[in-house]
Amino acid sequence: MLSRRRRLIGVASPAATELRRAFRSEAALEAIRAHSKDADGPAHLALYNYPTFARRRPLPPPPPPTPPPGDFEGAGFQTCYLLDFIGPNNFALELSRFIPSVIAFDHRRSTLARIPHLGRCPSNLELNIDTTKSSARATFDYFSRNLAEIKSDSDMCEKLLDQEDEERVFNVLKYIEDADLRQWKLPNAKEFQTALRDERAKLNCITNPLVFEQQLDVCNLLSRGKSLAHDRFEAAGKLIHKPFRIHLGRGLHGECLAIRADGNSKLSHEIGLELSKMSTAAGLRPIGAVVFMQRGLLKICLRTTDSSTNTAEIAKAYGGGGKPSSSSFALRMDEFNAWISVKHGPTF
Repeated sequence: MLSRRRRLIGVASPAATELRRAFRSEAALEAIRAHSKDADGPAHLALYNYPTFARRRPLPPPPPPTPPPGDFEGAGFQTCYLLDFIGPNNFALELSRFIPSVIAFDHRRSTLARIPHLGRCPSNLELNIDTTKSSARATFDYFSRNLAEIKSDSDMCEKLLDQEDEERVFNVLKYIEDADLRQWKLPNAKEFQTALRDERAKLNCITNPLVFEQQLDVCNLLSRGKSLAHDRFEAAGKLIHKPFRIHLGRGLHGECLAIRADGNSKLSHEIGLELSKMSTAAGLRPIGAVVFMQRGLLKICLRTTDSSTNTAEIAKAYGGGGKPSSSSFALRMDEFNAWISVKHGPTF
């Protein structure tokens, strides 16, 4: 874990255009602007990774002007919490110039690698980077610990949640942490993540004012996740028509079944897994290749249901990456055409 409260110097301010792309919601920014006119408003601000901020996601350009951190000056916030991110470039540093206390939480190794380049942090900027604990768990522990130090009129320690809710939230946090740290040790963890992804559209306090009253429950999410996964696999099965053989790396990595999935890339994972089974049954490598056009190149998504097969080795050879069971890379059309097996043609 890294927790820093030191001075940061010698770092250039991020470009205004990059800050504009970093903010996801103009409505959220309007709420921040409005607070400066509301003397009775809250003294604390929380910015969370989704949907306030988005990284590595294609975003439509928000309507100008999007304020830089300087627009927080005079807004009356005493503390700003950055949950599950520290912002682009030196956003957290810039923010600490205008808000008395900035506290950030993140668990990513990529964030940890950025810290040495930042220099020394000011005393009012606290970076809590712990790669052994999810940001959600770290945030919950932080507020629980701080609240426990406060005693009520009855001289009893305050708690964030009652016993029943605490157990429910703790179970949800365990599953979130299992995925955030890429452990996948808990039962039906994939189904949980499927349902949680489906909930993300509701995790927006602007479009969903009741977001903080929602109660996530592991059992309900697992049930929904299994249902959603079944529906997705069923939809994927209907899209698999006449898969064809390809020579992976012009035959260097063997042969497998592939299919073009233009317009259905959101189901590439499920299609790939089904193709992997079909490829095994056809006596080929247990890999399914889902191919679709993306930004002028062919995106090749490889999936396997065989634990001894490493698709990432193939992807890395062509500038891509991933994990053994799931990887992807981009390929030029002429190169992909050289992979297609004209000799065998369609298999089914």
